[in-house]
Amino acid sequence: MRRIHVGNALSAFGLGFTVPYLYVYVAQVRGLGSLTAGIVLAVFAVAALVVLPFAGRAIVRRGPLPVLLTALVTAAVGALSLGLAGSATAVLLSAAALGAGQAVMQPALATMIVDCSTAETRSRAFATQFFLQNLGLGVGGLIGGNLVDTTSVSSFTLLFAIEAAMFLLLVVVMATVRMPRAPRVDGAAGHLTAKGSWKRLMQNRAMVQLCVLGFVLFFACYGQFESGLSAYGVEAAGVSTSALGAALAANTAVIVVAQFLVLKFVERRRRSRVIAVVGLIWAVAWVAAAYAGLGNGSKEMATAAFISTYALFGLGESMLSPTVAPLVADLAPAGMAGQYNSAFALVKQLALAVGPAVGGPMGAALPGPYVVTFLLFSLGITYLALRLGRQLTAVQDQPWLGLSRVVAQGAASPAGQSPAHA
Repeated sequence: MRRIHVGNALSAFGLGFTVPYLYVYVAQVRGLGSLTAGIVLAVFAVAALVVLPFAGRAIVRRGPLPVLLTALVTAAVGALSLGLAGSATAVLLSAAALGAGQAVMQPALATMIVDCSTAETRSRAFATQFFLQNLGLGVGGLIGGNLVDTTSVSSFTLLFAIEAAMFLLLVVVMATVRMPRAPRVDGAAGHLTAKGSWKRLMQNRAMVQLCVLGFVLFFACYGQFESGLSAYGVEAAGVSTSALGAALAANTAVIVVAQFLVLKFVERRRRSRVIAVVGLIWAVAWVAAAYAGLGNGSKEMATAAFISTYALFGLGESMLSPTVAPLVADLAPAGMAGQYNSAFALVKQLALAVGPAVGGPMGAALPGPYVVTFLLFSLGITYLALRLGRQLTAVQDQPWLGLSRVVAQGAASPAGQSPAHA
């Protein structure tokens, strides 16, 4: 588990070097224009959507470690190629390789965490993963910002080379991991085709509801960070670019500081209720955003309200990290965690692709309808979470009950529900 957490930190550290500067690199440094830069960003999402449906089956059949190593090598090749690419075709092909590798890393690492944890330790393991990811992204972005020079192609080549080196270093670290048990597929599941495994997943009502809830979560929060909300802040709230950077920093700072304090709060509470509370917190965040852009306060008050919006989002994120990912694992039948993690990652990518496309134009041109729309989405999260709670078994919603053998054996599964992944 320690090696897996080191891997999460290294991958996030490498991504932090390049993610904030990708648009500038393609559009200005390489001189390929804003259209090509926009297509490159879209390629990342498209590549993820293409590979994720196959990643789950590969993890189930081969195990998460071989899939992770393949994804890391692919991402390293893509990163290094992107740093050296001078034409639009080379940039797009490199971005596709990097995007595909990054996308597959997520469910593979998540499945490794599931296989190396128990129901009792899983929430803390995923909370640690989220903490290290944010810390790695923040530190990587900070160092990358000091190395980058928009007048020098070689400085960007160095950034992408460092990112590739982090992925290859992670290959070395992960190659030393010995998983505690081989992937195991219960019953006839091992003989299911890809179509059959997806059909079986879709018959799990709780998982389907969790995927719907996940789409709304990522669409209403993560999908707005760097598009709709930032456009709204600049156009409607009139915040400066430095204040926008401060808001993003506040989001990361809240996650890093609050993650383990929040963990103590959520570990002994119903998962569905925790997610419902996150919806309410984010609704308050959108009210603060409304004051920042539509209120009559001073510029300083508007800026403070806008920064608090990102901080409140960070608080909600820190509550979700030990809640949602372990729930996906506990809903999966034995041996199918890779399939379920990949399905949820696919939902996340869809939301991250649609969110900016919808939120960006609305945030810039329709500030009033924008904040009202996403305020309603946040309240929708609360409703969907409470509705999901009615589909979960007692142990799935309150995993600490699994420590009691009587409760664990007496919990009945709702119709269409698969047994929890041990």
